[in-house]
Amino acid sequence: QVQLVESGGGLVQPGGSLRLSCAASGRSTFTVHVMGWYRQAPGKQRELVATITESGITNYVDSVKGRFTISRDNTKNTVYLQMNSLKPEDTALYYCNADITAQFSTLNYWGQGAQVTVSS
Repeated sequence: QVQLVESGGGLVQPGGSLRLSCAASGRSTFTVHVMGWYRQAPGKQRELVATITESGITNYVDSVKGRFTISRDNTKNTVYLQMNSLKPEDTALYYCNADITAQFSTLNYWGQGAQVTVSS
């Protein structure tokens, strides 16, 4: 059994910064492939924010380009999302996502969600 555990959400003023972390853990040996962050605002569909491959190739939704940075530490099976110049419209529940191979099976996993609120 593999799980993703997020941390780092909170309340921040417009223009501020937050950093989200998401660590994969499990009892058996596993390999983490593509990792990403999604978000869901109240009354809206969940949307992709950013992804990063095992080799570090990144992709961002247009609305966060230049403000958010996704990175990963493969030695810690952890993905990060550095969020700068935050705007009220960035307020959402942020979910970590990853494709993980464990016991010869590759599955898609979700974190529990981290609330990010941008408000003055």
